[in-house]
Amino acid sequence: MPLHVQAENLLRTIIRDPQYANGKFLPNEVQLAKQLAISRSTLRQALNKLVYEGLLIRKKGVGTKVAEPTISSKSKNWLSFTQEMNARGIMIRNFELHVTWVTPDDAVANFFDISTSKKILKLERLRGKAEGPFVYFISYFHPRVGLTGEEDFKRPLYDILEKDYMVTATLSKEEIFARSADKFLAAKLEVEYGSPILCRKRYVYDQGERPIEFNLGYYRADSFVYTVESRRD
Repeated sequence: MPLHVQAENLLRTIIRDPQYANGKFLPNEVQLAKQLAISRSTLRQALNKLVYEGLLIRKKGVGTKVAEPTISSKSKNWLSFTQEMNARGIMIRNFELHVTWVTPDDAVANFFDISTSKKILKLERLRGKAEGPFVYFISYFHPRVGLTGEEDFKRPLYDILEKDYMVTATLSKEEIFARSADKFLAAKLEVEYGSPILCRKRYVYDQGERPIEFNLGYYRADSFVYTVESRRD
């Protein structure tokens, strides 16, 4: 195993020490290199990797400290957000859950290819950890799906569609962008007005590539990372 990788692994162990959990700075590079019995250049390479991963924060002229933990979700896990979080040891809590029938705006109506006068189901969920919310989801469903609004939406959404209505979500197309929180989103996510938030717009299709869901997700930028993996064939 390359020396810098060994150093990375040692650093990962060190930063899990409770003494560094509250923003305490790590020893300086000279002390840390001596402690790990490696050169400063090897140490710097290992530190750079952890900084890149968001595990450490380096401040020039000040030092290096452990970053506040963030919640990460991978794009390929869009069918099982709750299961993914639970697998990471993060128990998801619903702070709000609202189901209403609404008329769609032009963007939603165009995606579903329906009239703006046609009522559709709207599902709003404010979700997060026990300490507070970190994501606000809004979902609109095509009338063809058959949802009534009486479903138990505490269950995984795509399980409801597949098991209760034999509608299988197979394709997701997404747009990810940033915006500042308006008063509504600031109140929902418990952030300052104008704070940066991560926005994700998702278009979901069934096996026949027919639209079934238009989903908007608004995430706290200070507590959530959305990762995308690409593999070259």
